[in-house]
Amino acid sequence: MLHTVLDAHDIRALAEFYRQLLGLVYRPGDAPPFVGADDADWLVLTYPDGRRALAFQFDDHHVSPTWPKVGVPQQLHLDMTVPDRDALEAVRTRAVRLGATVLLDRTHDADEPLYVFADPAGHPFCIFVA
Repeated sequence: MLHTVLDAHDIRALAEFYRQLLGLVYRPGDAPPFVGADDADWLVLTYPDGRRALAFQFDDHHVSPTWPKVGVPQQLHLDMTVPDRDALEAVRTRAVRLGATVLLDRTHDADEPLYVFADPAGHPFCIFVA
């Protein structure tokens, strides 16, 4: 697999959210422009060593998932792990500061504490202790 692609109206904002949350970098040529409007319709984030991680595709008809409510299904979600409960709380704080919304708090689960978030475009993602 090359990377996972997320659709959104504002792909720059979504790419910036995941870049800051996960410590990723833009593929050469995809960093924000310094002059003029940003009309990107496709962006790629990589790990610092150059391996691809996530891509973002402009979709003028994107409808944000409403999960866990009925209506629009989640379509896909990303799972990420942290090593312990302290790291889980630290990433929760950072995710919310960057624009995520907490959809589910299951941190009291002794077997698998986790949070389910929605990113700024509404895509659900989980972060749990593993």
